[in-house]
Parts: sequence; C-alpha cells; structure tokens
Amino acid sequence: MSQRGLENDAKQIYFMNKTLFISDLHLTEARPDISKAFFDFLNTQVTEQLDALYILGDFFEVWVGDDYQTELTIKIANKLSAIKDSGIPIYFIHGNRDFLVSNRYAKLAGLILLPEKSIIDLYGTKTLILHGDEMCTQDIEYQKFRKKARGWWWPKLILAMPLWYRQSVAKKARERSKLSQRDKNPEILDVTDEAVIDTFKKYSTSLMIHGHTHRPKIHQHNIKGQTATRIVLGDWYTQGSYLEVTANSYDLIFTDFK
Repeated sequence: MSQRGLENDAKQIYFMNKTLFISDLHLTEARPDISKAFFDFLNTQVTEQLDALYILGDFFEVWVGDDYQTELTIKIANKLSAIKDSGIPIYFIHGNRDFLVSNRYAKLAGLILLPEKSIIDLYGTKTLILHGDEMCTQDIEYQKFRKKARGWWWPKLILAMPLWYRQSVAKKARERSKLSQRDKNPEILDVTDEAVIDTFKKYSTSLMIHGHTHRPKIHQHNIKGQTATRIVLGDWYTQGSYLEVTANSYDLIFTDFK
C-alpha cells in the first residue's frame, strides 16, 4: 500500500492504485463536445481503483462567482459530488480563468480547494502541483493582472458587483485577452527556464505537474546536478488529455472526442 499526504495541512491519506490529473478543460455551454468528453472520462476512468483526482486550474472557461450557476455547472457539481461520496477525493487548484471558484461551489461539488502551489507526497515522491501561469514571466502584461487579481482586495471588489456587471467584465476581458495573445510571440506565453528552475529550487522537489500552457510534454531539468521532471498537462480543445500516475509510472494519455 502506498502512502500519500497533503503537506500543507499535515494530513496523511493512504492510497492503493492510481491518481489522475487534469487541467485546462475550459468547460462552457458553448462547447458541448468538451463537456461530453469530460463526463465520458469520469465514467470510464474514475473507478474504484482511483486514489484521487486533481484538477489543476482552468476547469471552466470563465467563472464570475459562485452565485452564477447554469445547468452545466450544476450537472458537473452533482457528478463530482457523487464521486466524492463514493470515497474518491477531488482536489482543485485555481487557474487564471476560474480563480473565483470559492467555498460555495466547492461544497456543492465536493471539491477540496488547495493553495495555488501545493506539495503532495505522490506515491513516495515529493511533488509540486500548480496551474503554472506564474512561471510565464515573459508575459509582463498578464503578470501585472495576475498580481492584482490574486490580491486580497480585487476579488472582493469584483464579487461585490452585480452579476450582470461581472459577466460583462469577464466577456470584455476575454476579448482583450484573445487579441493580446494573437499579437504575442508564442514563446512569451510559455514558461521560462529561469522560472521553472527557481520554482524547483524554492520547493525542493524532483517532480512538478502543471497546466496552463497547452503544451503537453514531459520535460527533464538539471537542478544542481540532479534530474528533475516537469509534466505539462494538455488542454481539452481538440481531445481529452490526462495524466495517470501509479507507484511505478506516469503517463500522459490523450483520447479523441467522440
């Protein structure tokens, strides 16, 4: 039996089989194909052999507050809550699209909210999990917004606004983001080597798992003469994508939309 625990709250949980990681699904009513792929994933991969499911941000295309619910968000919450009730924990780290997900929806969906950078003991390997956007340090414009959006005052100010206003702000922000990304060199939108190495050193880990960049790949880095592994999760725009980890292996797996 393998042992795994969340260091940030000093809990230890015992697991036996496999753990799954997903990120960047960008769920929205406008993409029913992604929603269907997600529910297919839950129905086929989330079984009694699963130790835990981790969602590493940008689960939703946009989130303007827990007070805004749709048929889709409620359907997702009901499905995830049933999985939690079956004994499988579901952990959630915020992304740049859904950082306003809070306790109300987490309770409804049975999610365990984690800090944006969390250390877990993954089958004996100290592992850092995060969304990853903070490592895209060349995108100075975005980093300025991120610093503001993750501050204590901005979320409170936004959530105090009427729902219709928040929806309008989110729509305009998304339009500006699309225009901004279109004009930027793709490399600016990726993580930098310096930020990755600094993050490995800061948290003293040999394994890092993140999403955000939509560039799924397993990277090897040299950190002080030692090999460290960074696994980047894929997005779900054209296919399903998840990471499966066992005590002996990790695999990035892709599935076509049906």
